[in-house]
Parts: sequence; structure tokens; C-alpha cells
Amino acid sequence: MKAGFYQFKPQFGKNAANTKKIIKALEKVEAELIVLPELALSGYYFRDAKEALLLAEDPNQSANIDSIKNLCKKNNNYIVIGFLEKSKDKCFNSSALIGPKGIIHIYRKLHLFNEEKLCMSPGDIPLKVNEINGIKVGMMVCFDWAFPEVVRTLAMNGAEIICHPSNLVLNFCQQTMLSRCLENRVYAITANRFGLDKRPHGSLRFTGKSQIVSPKGELIFRALSQREACHYDDIDPTESHDKFITKHNDLFLDRRPEYYKC
Repeated sequence: MKAGFYQFKPQFGKNAANTKKIIKALEKVEAELIVLPELALSGYYFRDAKEALLLAEDPNQSANIDSIKNLCKKNNNYIVIGFLEKSKDKCFNSSALIGPKGIIHIYRKLHLFNEEKLCMSPGDIPLKVNEINGIKVGMMVCFDWAFPEVVRTLAMNGAEIICHPSNLVLNFCQQTMLSRCLENRVYAITANRFGLDKRPHGSLRFTGKSQIVSPKGELIFRALSQREACHYDDIDPTESHDKFITKHNDLFLDRRPEYYKC
């Protein structure tokens, strides 16, 4: 399949404008699967929980999410988009898997990073693998990369591709994801944003370098740090079925969980 990412710089608080930018960038893309950054509609650096809730989107009542649904219907493809999800009086750092028939699944970020803990609620939906056109995909969001259990859980539940919307500010993730893919023999698409969220309470600069990684832990493609990029490649998801790292070592069958005591 053709799969990849769209790396861009969302404008803080400009949900409608960011949606229009996404639509324009992807309206002629021929990839079957595209991953967008974390919080792609709203921007990232919220002042507090009140501001976050004002910018959050109820996916069932959102013109912006509806526009992404219509794009997937028009192009007959799938998009994973990070967005700030409103659910009653809470908001979650979520990602949605959207296809030609609408929303397939929503994942809520389990591991909140730094000041996110002051603005959002931690995820409460178990990790899940979904099938699109016979291909199994799992979702995680940004700082989930620091918890090996996330990719391992998705991989052991059959994921062939990990979709990873991100707003990375540290410099560790991109290289670490090569190890995550190798130790689980899966593809990963990390879609990161770039640029600066400059707010009254401070500024955050994001690292870009969105990437596609193979089940052998090889970098297929990595974008530049501070440039917009829409990139996709032909990948073979069935390569993730081979869990052997040597002819005598199956990474899943060789596990000995009875000795893993936490």
C-alpha cells in the first residue's frame, strides 16, 4: 500500500484554517493511508484546561472533522488525525482513524506529557488494532513512544502499521522508534509538526523530522526539521508478519513473561 504523512505547522487556535490547509494539501494525494500530527486542528500549547476545552472538538458535532470525513470519502482513503477531543466536560488528546465511511476508531492518549497533565484528561480507551482494506493498523500519540508497552501491545494484537501523530519537542523519539519497530517487527509512521507555538505563558518549538520506519528498524524516509512535507511510500505490510530476528529467534515466541515482574 501507499502510506505516509503530512508534516505541517498548525496555527494555534485556528481550527477552521488548519482544516482548510489540510484539505488543500491532501486533496490530490493518492496514498491509501496518511497520518497527520498530534492536535493538528487546534495547535498545542494551551494556557490551561479552560482554554483547551474551548478549542476541543466533539467528533460527532464538528464541521472540521466532517471535512476530513468528506476528504476520505472523496479520495477513498484513510487518514489518522490527532485532535483535541471534547467529551462532556473533559477533553482528551486523541487521534481518529477516518475512512470513506467516516470515523472507524478514536484513541485517547494514555501517557500525557509534561503540562498536558494540567490541560487534558488521560486516555481511558484500551489500545486497539483496526483493519482497513485487509491491513491492520494501531494508533498511539506522541509521548506514548516512551512506553515500550504501547507498541508491544499493538504488535501482539496483530498491528502491521503503527500510526503515530506527534508534537515532539524532545530529540529522542525519532531514533527510538527505529528500536520500537525492530523489537516488534512492525512499520511505524510518525507524523510530527514543526514550527513554534508562541503564547503569553511561553513558547514551544517542535522538531519535525516526520518519518516512516520498516519492521527491520530501517529508516525509509525522514523529513527535514523545519519544512512542510507530504510524503508517502509503497510499503508491504506483510513484512511485519516475520517476527524472526535470527533464524533461531522469534521475538514474540521467545518471550518469557513469567519472568517479567514489574
